[in-house]
Amino acid sequence: MNPEDATVSFDTGTPQLRFHLDGRVAVLTLNRPEAMNALSGELTPAIRRGIQRCADDPAIGALLITGAGKAFCAGGDVKGMGDRFEGAQRSESEQIADLQHRQRTLTGALYRLPKPSVAALPGAAVGAGLALALACDMRILGTSAFMATGYARLAMSGDYGVNWFLTRLAGPGAARDMMLTGRRVDAAECKAFGLASQVVDDAELQATALRTAHALAALAGAAVRDIKKNLDEALHLALEDAMDHEAERLIRLVDSDEHRQAAAAFRNRSQARRSPS
Repeated sequence: MNPEDATVSFDTGTPQLRFHLDGRVAVLTLNRPEAMNALSGELTPAIRRGIQRCADDPAIGALLITGAGKAFCAGGDVKGMGDRFEGAQRSESEQIADLQHRQRTLTGALYRLPKPSVAALPGAAVGAGLALALACDMRILGTSAFMATGYARLAMSGDYGVNWFLTRLAGPGAARDMMLTGRRVDAAECKAFGLASQVVDDAELQATALRTAHALAALAGAAVRDIKKNLDEALHLALEDAMDHEAERLIRLVDSDEHRQAAAAFRNRSQARRSPS
Protein backbone atom coordinates (compact mmCIF):
# COMPACT_ATOMS: atom_id res chain seq x y z
CA MET A 1 0.00 0.00 0.00
CA ASN A 2 2.65 2.50 -1.02
CA PRO A 3 1.63 5.81 -2.61
CA GLU A 4 3.70 5.03 -5.68
CA ASP A 5 1.55 1.96 -6.30
CA ALA A 6 -1.64 4.02 -6.37
CA THR A 7 -3.22 5.68 -9.34
CA VAL A 8 -3.86 8.97 -7.53
CA SER A 9 -1.97 10.58 -4.65
CA PHE A 10 -2.91 13.75 -2.80
CA ASP A 11 -0.82 16.38 -1.08
CA THR A 12 -1.82 16.37 2.59
CA GLY A 13 0.29 19.39 3.46
CA THR A 14 2.67 17.31 5.56
CA PRO A 15 4.87 14.23 5.08
CA GLN A 16 3.39 12.92 8.33
CA LEU A 17 0.28 11.75 6.47
CA ARG A 18 0.14 9.94 3.14
CA PHE A 19 -3.13 9.91 1.20
CA HIS A 20 -3.76 8.01 -1.98
CA LEU A 21 -6.63 6.43 -3.87
CA ASP A 22 -6.60 2.75 -4.76
CA GLY A 23 -9.63 2.53 -7.02
CA ARG A 24 -12.50 3.85 -4.91
CA VAL A 25 -10.65 3.26 -1.63
CA ALA A 26 -8.97 6.23 0.05
CA VAL A 27 -5.90 5.09 1.98
CA LEU A 28 -4.68 7.33 4.80
CA THR A 29 -1.30 6.27 6.19
CA LEU A 30 -0.04 7.86 9.39
CA ASN A 31 3.62 8.40 8.60
CA ARG A 32 5.64 9.07 11.74
CA PRO A 33 7.15 5.60 12.19
CA GLU A 34 10.03 7.01 14.25
CA ALA A 35 7.42 8.17 16.82
CA MET A 36 5.08 5.15 16.45
CA ASN A 37 2.82 7.45 14.40
CA ALA A 38 1.94 9.53 17.45
CA LEU A 39 -0.42 12.40 16.77
CA SER A 40 1.10 15.83 16.35
CA GLY A 41 0.21 19.41 15.51
CA GLU A 42 0.83 18.58 11.84
CA LEU A 43 -0.56 15.07 11.62
CA THR A 44 -3.87 15.51 13.42
CA PRO A 45 -5.19 18.43 11.31
CA ALA A 46 -4.13 16.55 8.19
CA ILE A 47 -6.16 13.50 9.29
CA ARG A 48 -9.16 15.78 9.84
CA ARG A 49 -8.81 17.15 6.31
CA GLY A 50 -8.47 13.63 4.91
CA ILE A 51 -11.64 12.45 6.63
CA GLN A 52 -13.54 15.48 5.34
CA ARG A 53 -12.31 14.86 1.81
CA CYS A 54 -13.51 11.26 2.01
CA ALA A 55 -16.94 12.48 3.10
CA ASP A 56 -17.18 15.05 0.32
CA ASP A 57 -15.68 13.20 -2.67
CA PRO A 58 -18.21 11.00 -4.53
CA ALA A 59 -15.33 9.11 -6.17
CA ILE A 60 -14.40 7.69 -2.76
CA GLY A 61 -16.41 4.66 -1.65
CA ALA A 62 -14.51 3.60 1.48
CA LEU A 63 -11.72 4.74 3.77
CA LEU A 64 -8.78 2.67 4.99
CA ILE A 65 -6.57 4.07 7.77
CA THR A 66 -3.27 2.45 8.70
CA GLY A 67 0.15 3.32 10.08
CA ALA A 68 3.61 3.20 8.56
CA GLY A 69 6.13 0.88 10.15
CA LYS A 70 5.27 -1.29 13.13
CA ALA A 71 2.57 0.81 14.83
CA PHE A 72 -0.88 2.10 14.07
CA CYS A 73 -0.84 5.15 16.35
CA ALA A 74 0.68 5.61 19.79
CA GLY A 75 -1.76 8.39 20.68
CA GLY A 76 -0.71 11.87 21.69
CA ASP A 77 2.97 12.75 21.79
CA VAL A 78 3.81 12.55 25.50
CA LYS A 79 6.86 14.84 25.21
CA GLY A 80 6.02 17.95 27.15
CA MET A 81 2.57 16.61 28.03
CA GLY A 82 2.95 17.52 31.71
CA ASP A 83 3.42 21.21 30.98
CA ARG A 84 1.12 21.42 27.99
CA PHE A 85 -1.16 24.01 29.59
CA GLU A 86 1.39 25.85 31.73
CA GLY A 87 1.29 29.52 30.93
CA ALA A 88 -1.75 29.09 28.71
CA GLN A 89 -3.51 32.35 28.07
CA ARG A 90 -6.90 30.72 27.55
CA SER A 91 -9.42 30.07 30.27
CA GLU A 92 -10.38 26.56 31.31
CA SER A 93 -13.74 26.88 29.54
CA GLU A 94 -11.97 27.94 26.33
CA GLN A 95 -9.63 24.96 26.55
CA ILE A 96 -12.58 22.60 27.10
CA ALA A 97 -14.47 24.06 24.13
CA ASP A 98 -11.36 23.70 21.96
CA LEU A 99 -10.88 20.03 22.87
CA GLN A 100 -14.57 19.34 22.33
CA HIS A 101 -14.30 20.82 18.82
CA ARG A 102 -11.12 18.88 18.03
CA GLN A 103 -12.73 15.62 19.18
CA ARG A 104 -15.90 16.15 17.14
CA THR A 105 -13.91 16.91 13.98
CA LEU A 106 -11.61 13.90 14.30
CA THR A 107 -13.04 10.71 15.81
CA GLY A 108 -16.55 12.17 15.79
CA ALA A 109 -16.34 12.91 12.08
CA LEU A 110 -14.79 9.50 11.38
CA TYR A 111 -17.54 7.67 13.26
CA ARG A 112 -20.23 9.71 11.46
CA LEU A 113 -18.62 9.24 8.03
CA PRO A 114 -21.44 8.10 5.72
CA LYS A 115 -19.05 5.65 4.03
CA PRO A 116 -17.49 2.47 5.43
CA SER A 117 -14.14 2.77 7.18
CA VAL A 118 -11.50 0.18 8.02
CA ALA A 119 -8.53 0.48 10.37
CA ALA A 120 -5.54 -1.78 9.67
CA LEU A 121 -3.39 -2.19 12.78
CA PRO A 122 0.18 -3.42 12.24
CA GLY A 123 1.08 -2.75 15.87
CA ALA A 124 0.22 -0.50 18.79
CA ALA A 125 -3.03 1.48 18.98
CA VAL A 126 -2.84 3.48 22.20
CA GLY A 127 -4.76 6.36 23.76
CA ALA A 128 -6.20 8.71 21.17
CA GLY A 129 -4.77 6.37 18.54
CA LEU A 130 -6.95 3.63 19.97
CA ALA A 131 -9.96 5.95 19.77
CA LEU A 132 -9.12 6.60 16.11
CA ALA A 133 -9.16 2.87 15.38
CA LEU A 134 -12.35 2.29 17.37
CA ALA A 135 -14.13 5.08 15.47
CA CYS A 136 -13.82 3.03 12.27
CA ASP A 137 -16.50 0.54 11.24
CA MET A 138 -14.08 -2.37 11.17
CA ARG A 139 -10.64 -3.13 12.59
CA ILE A 140 -8.26 -5.69 11.08
CA LEU A 141 -5.27 -6.54 13.27
CA GLY A 142 -1.97 -8.14 12.49
CA THR A 143 -0.86 -10.74 15.01
CA SER A 144 1.69 -8.26 16.42
CA ALA A 145 -0.94 -5.60 17.06
CA PHE A 146 -2.17 -4.64 20.49
CA MET A 147 -4.47 -2.06 22.07
CA ALA A 148 -3.95 -0.10 25.27
CA THR A 149 -5.52 2.98 26.81
CA GLY A 150 -2.63 4.45 28.79
CA TYR A 151 -4.64 7.29 30.29
CA ALA A 152 -4.82 6.26 33.96
CA ARG A 153 -1.04 5.88 34.19
CA LEU A 154 -0.71 9.49 33.02
CA ALA A 155 -3.37 10.67 35.49
CA MET A 156 -5.76 11.34 32.61
CA SER A 157 -9.33 10.15 32.09
CA GLY A 158 -9.55 9.66 28.31
CA ASP A 159 -10.48 11.71 25.28
CA TYR A 160 -11.65 11.43 21.65
CA GLY A 161 -14.51 9.15 22.71
CA VAL A 162 -12.36 6.24 23.87
CA ASN A 163 -14.63 5.50 26.88
CA TRP A 164 -17.76 5.60 24.69
CA PHE A 165 -16.29 3.41 21.96
CA LEU A 166 -14.85 0.82 24.32
CA THR A 167 -18.06 0.50 26.32
CA ARG A 168 -20.18 -0.04 23.21
CA LEU A 169 -17.80 -2.32 21.36
CA ALA A 170 -16.30 -4.42 24.16
CA GLY A 171 -18.87 -3.96 26.93
CA PRO A 172 -18.65 -2.23 30.31
CA GLY A 173 -16.50 -4.90 31.97
CA ALA A 174 -13.80 -4.96 29.31
CA ALA A 175 -13.90 -1.17 29.02
CA ARG A 176 -13.28 -0.76 32.76
CA ASP A 177 -10.50 -3.34 32.62
CA MET A 178 -8.73 -1.56 29.77
CA MET A 179 -9.27 2.00 31.02
CA LEU A 180 -8.28 1.37 34.64
CA THR A 181 -5.33 -1.01 34.15
CA GLY A 182 -3.98 0.41 30.89
CA ARG A 183 -2.58 -3.04 30.13
CA ARG A 184 -1.69 -4.25 26.66
CA VAL A 185 -4.49 -6.26 25.10
CA ASP A 186 -3.06 -8.48 22.38
CA ALA A 187 -4.69 -9.21 19.06
CA ALA A 188 -6.29 -12.48 20.17
CA GLU A 189 -7.87 -10.86 23.23
CA CYS A 190 -9.02 -7.91 21.12
CA LYS A 191 -10.83 -10.41 18.91
CA ALA A 192 -12.40 -12.04 21.97
CA PHE A 193 -13.53 -8.61 23.24
CA GLY A 194 -15.15 -7.81 19.88
CA LEU A 195 -12.65 -5.02 19.15
CA ALA A 196 -11.14 -6.77 16.12
CA SER A 197 -13.10 -7.82 13.04
CA GLN A 198 -10.25 -10.06 11.91
CA VAL A 199 -6.77 -11.06 13.06
CA VAL A 200 -4.39 -12.05 10.29
CA ASP A 201 -0.68 -12.73 9.88
CA ASP A 202 1.33 -9.53 9.88
CA ALA A 203 2.48 -10.17 6.33
CA GLU A 204 -1.13 -10.42 5.14
CA LEU A 205 -2.49 -7.39 7.00
CA GLN A 206 -2.32 -4.68 4.36
CA ALA A 207 -3.55 -6.89 1.50
CA THR A 208 -6.44 -8.21 3.61
CA ALA A 209 -7.45 -4.74 4.77
CA LEU A 210 -7.32 -3.32 1.26
CA ARG A 211 -9.34 -6.23 -0.13
CA THR A 212 -11.95 -5.68 2.59
CA ALA A 213 -12.09 -1.95 1.88
CA HIS A 214 -12.56 -2.59 -1.85
CA ALA A 215 -15.47 -4.93 -1.12
CA LEU A 216 -17.10 -2.26 1.06
CA ALA A 217 -16.46 0.47 -1.51
CA ALA A 218 -18.34 -1.58 -4.11
CA LEU A 219 -21.56 -1.44 -2.06
CA ALA A 220 -24.32 1.05 -2.84
CA GLY A 221 -23.56 4.29 -1.04
CA ALA A 222 -27.11 5.08 0.07
CA ALA A 223 -27.57 1.61 1.53
CA VAL A 224 -24.32 1.84 3.49
CA ARG A 225 -25.32 5.26 4.82
CA ASP A 226 -28.68 3.95 6.01
CA ILE A 227 -27.25 0.74 7.47
CA LYS A 228 -24.89 2.85 9.58
CA LYS A 229 -27.80 5.02 10.74
CA ASN A 230 -29.83 1.92 11.66
CA LEU A 231 -26.92 0.46 13.62
CA ASP A 232 -26.33 3.72 15.48
CA GLU A 233 -29.99 3.97 16.44
CA ALA A 234 -30.04 0.36 17.62
CA LEU A 235 -27.91 1.47 20.56
CA HIS A 236 -30.49 3.82 22.02
CA LEU A 237 -33.92 3.43 20.39
CA ALA A 238 -36.69 1.11 21.52
CA LEU A 239 -37.30 -1.82 19.18
CA GLU A 240 -40.52 -0.41 17.72
CA ASP A 241 -38.91 2.98 17.00
CA ALA A 242 -35.88 1.33 15.42
CA MET A 243 -38.10 -0.84 13.21
CA ASP A 244 -40.15 2.21 12.17
CA HIS A 245 -36.98 3.98 11.00
CA GLU A 246 -35.74 0.83 9.27
CA ALA A 247 -39.03 0.64 7.36
CA GLU A 248 -38.82 4.27 6.25
CA ARG A 249 -35.28 3.89 4.98
CA LEU A 250 -35.86 0.54 3.30
CA ILE A 251 -38.89 1.71 1.35
CA ARG A 252 -37.00 4.76 0.10
CA LEU A 253 -34.08 2.56 -0.98
CA VAL A 254 -36.31 0.03 -2.76
CA ASP A 255 -37.51 2.86 -4.99
CA SER A 256 -33.95 3.90 -5.93
CA ASP A 257 -31.94 3.23 -9.08
CA GLU A 258 -29.14 1.76 -6.93
CA HIS A 259 -31.47 -0.94 -5.61
CA ARG A 260 -32.90 -1.77 -9.04
CA GLN A 261 -29.41 -2.10 -10.53
CA ALA A 262 -28.18 -4.23 -7.61
CA ALA A 263 -31.24 -6.48 -7.78
CA ALA A 264 -30.81 -6.95 -11.53
CA ALA A 265 -27.14 -7.81 -11.07
CA PHE A 266 -28.04 -10.33 -8.34
CA ARG A 267 -30.64 -11.99 -10.59
CA ASN A 268 -28.15 -12.22 -13.45
CA ARG A 269 -25.53 -13.83 -11.21
CA SER A 270 -28.07 -16.32 -9.88
CA GLN A 271 -29.18 -17.26 -13.41
CA ALA A 272 -25.59 -17.70 -14.49
CA ARG A 273 -24.91 -20.09 -11.58
CA ARG A 274 -28.02 -22.15 -12.45
CA SER A 275 -27.21 -22.36 -16.15
CA PRO A 276 -25.66 -25.65 -17.28
CA SER A 277 -21.99 -25.43 -18.13
